[in-house]
Amino acid sequence: MTEAVLTLNAGSSSLKFALFPARGDRPLATGLADRIGPEGTLKLKGRDGQPVAAAPGDLRSHAGAIRAVFDSFRGQYPDLTLRSVGHRVVHGGVSHAAPVTVTATVMAELEALAPFAPLHQPHNLTGIRAAAEAFAGVAQVACFDTAFHRNQPWINDAFALPRALYDEGVRRYGFHGLSYDYIASVLPGEVAHGRVIVAHLGNGASMCALHNGRSVASTMGFSALDGLPMGTRCGQIDPGVLLYLMDQKGMSAAQISDLLYRQSGLLGLSGLSNDMRMLETAETPEAEQAIDYFVYRCQREIGSLAAAVGGIDALVFTAGIGENSRLIRARICARLSWMGIELDPARNADNGPVISAAGAPTTVMVIPTNEELVIARAARAAVGLTEQEAA
Repeated sequence: MTEAVLTLNAGSSSLKFALFPARGDRPLATGLADRIGPEGTLKLKGRDGQPVAAAPGDLRSHAGAIRAVFDSFRGQYPDLTLRSVGHRVVHGGVSHAAPVTVTATVMAELEALAPFAPLHQPHNLTGIRAAAEAFAGVAQVACFDTAFHRNQPWINDAFALPRALYDEGVRRYGFHGLSYDYIASVLPGEVAHGRVIVAHLGNGASMCALHNGRSVASTMGFSALDGLPMGTRCGQIDPGVLLYLMDQKGMSAAQISDLLYRQSGLLGLSGLSNDMRMLETAETPEAEQAIDYFVYRCQREIGSLAAAVGGIDALVFTAGIGENSRLIRARICARLSWMGIELDPARNADNGPVISAAGAPTTVMVIPTNEELVIARAARAAVGLTEQEAA
């Protein structure tokens, strides 16, 4: 019998998934159900990373896509038994600082948080419902992007607004916590106990300051809009701009939301693309300005986070841009020599893991993130598979 746990990351029309053995951290299979609906597609990779055939299935709904995923897995592992399903859930609110097995009460709590993350939370919960329907009786485990940041100091948690709003939940939550959790777990030696700034740079981008492996401050706040510019999200913005858009432009909340989440960031600045790879080769003034702005905001946030933890011992790049763009890493680090940051061009060209120059006071690293593994470990623990048993 092949016992396994399944991890799911549900979007509005997609499902990213991975099948992990009940014992062991190397996935048995990974894949993506994309464009869920009449034109849905399902792509799978086996343990060796090579494509494998997907079983026919109904990809018009999340529930149908999950069944097709599991049927495909059964084709590879006929004796497959699913022990639990772990889900990425963007928002856990104030109450959830650790993964939790989903009950009707927990589901109601997570549904109530939908206004705090309207573009993410409903889809995450759709994935939970679909998995519960497909796998009756199997534990569904919610793993929160906000949980890693829940023990930040109060001054890094609050806005300078009336206390009643803080008590209602208007506070800094921080996101990408599953990624930061993984990076913290694999930091080597003395670095793990030092002052580390992790740059999670992808289509969604943020940074987090760690001390002794714990989150102290993050660039994202109440929502996943704050901080760094992203693929299509604006990042830091003066609230007065939003008042201007409402009062002078007559824009509705829905229109402003669409502007900030879908039309801004690298796409808005370049007028071309949200994909950094395309911008790096575009050779247009607007694309170069978009890159310049992204680099500048990264440099500013690194300085701010270093101040929050009283210095910096290491800078870690991760996620799509952070792991793959030699140019962006080099440009971010170019003006940070005052922090002891100095890159070795050859190491940077090789994508690390250490890309700082020999003898540089501040270590600079590239570490691929693995949010799925964090979720899988939580899913195992929820059904009594300890780390020792799963090793």
